[in-house]
Amino acid sequence: MVERKPLYSIVRSISTGLNPRQNFVLNEDKANYYYVTVKEITTNKVIFSDSTDKITEAAKRIINNRSKLAIGDILFSGIGTIGKVAYVDIPTNNWDCSESVFLIKPNETVKGKYLSYILSSDVAKQQYEKGSAGAIMKGVRKSTLENLLIPLPSLSEQERIVGILDTFTSSIENLKAQISLRRKQYEHYRDKLLDLEGKPGVEMKTLGEIMQIVRGASPRPIQKFLTEKDGVNWIKIGDVSPNDKYITKTKEKITQEGANKSRHLKPDDFILSNSMSFGRPYILKIDGCIHDGWIAMSDYEDYVTSGYLYVVLNTDATQRYWKKKANNGGAMSNLNSDIVRDTPIPLPSLQEQSRIVSILDEFEASIKNLEAQLEAREKQYEYYREKLLTFERE
Repeated sequence: MVERKPLYSIVRSISTGLNPRQNFVLNEDKANYYYVTVKEITTNKVIFSDSTDKITEAAKRIINNRSKLAIGDILFSGIGTIGKVAYVDIPTNNWDCSESVFLIKPNETVKGKYLSYILSSDVAKQQYEKGSAGAIMKGVRKSTLENLLIPLPSLSEQERIVGILDTFTSSIENLKAQISLRRKQYEHYRDKLLDLEGKPGVEMKTLGEIMQIVRGASPRPIQKFLTEKDGVNWIKIGDVSPNDKYITKTKEKITQEGANKSRHLKPDDFILSNSMSFGRPYILKIDGCIHDGWIAMSDYEDYVTSGYLYVVLNTDATQRYWKKKANNGGAMSNLNSDIVRDTPIPLPSLQEQSRIVSILDEFEASIKNLEAQLEAREKQYEYYREKLLTFERE
């Protein structure tokens, strides 16, 4: 029978990092140290990125007075996206944590890696979710964390379990690195292939010159026109996720009367969100109606293929143009139809557009293949983690 002990009895301490408030400021000019929050915690590791906030050396000292961050610690996200866990196996001289992250220092009775896997498993999750607090942003109290019951097999058994799970996490991180590299390759070749201004046979046209661009329309009050019977697809931002390219179904429908008061679109028309998911394009695969939170783009086929248009709209150049034009006195305002109409894009021949899209599609297919492998490996990891860490009571 595997003994279960409360977390407080197998650790030397549980502390947290520190939030700025009056203590320090993020991203100052001389800030060269990473400030870790929940978004840097992934698959039992700490991963820095270009979007990671920075702090100064002085701020790091202030935080470290509280956190005492060191190799061998376990990070546990206690606010917001709770329960993300990382084992600290990298030098800590250039980073520290926010107050939303618990720093757990295991004692000699438990292997740190083993404890990190336990804390990320259902064994711990089922316990701390019962004690999570907060109506809007969930949080785990320190007292809840301290009293989690941790199954504690022998140290040799802990090492055996860690060895198996490390094989999975290493494979997962390798796949993530491959995906990241392939995406950078895609972006490099996309930008190179679209560097067309001034090239022979390429015209610069505004979107308004080559297609119809209009804002959606909302029948009001919308509740009056919603129907559970046969109706017209009612397209909302909730029908898509950030990684979607196509819209294939909707959760709600509206009556024909409501559709007559809205903006009706056909398959292969594009829509852009003018506020939420700012400027992200989606291609319709269904007939449907859009409200005034969308911008519709249609009747472009004589000038541009849908694949080429989708690529151009997603480029950094287009997105920066929209954000710059939509910026009003330092605050981001909604993207409007006039801004979209005035957006310039390079227009090679339809044949060249298809060639460019074909090259980029090969990169996308490769990325999707790696993503499918990653999803399968993550499911395997989760399965074996729960199988190995669920010690049934005798």
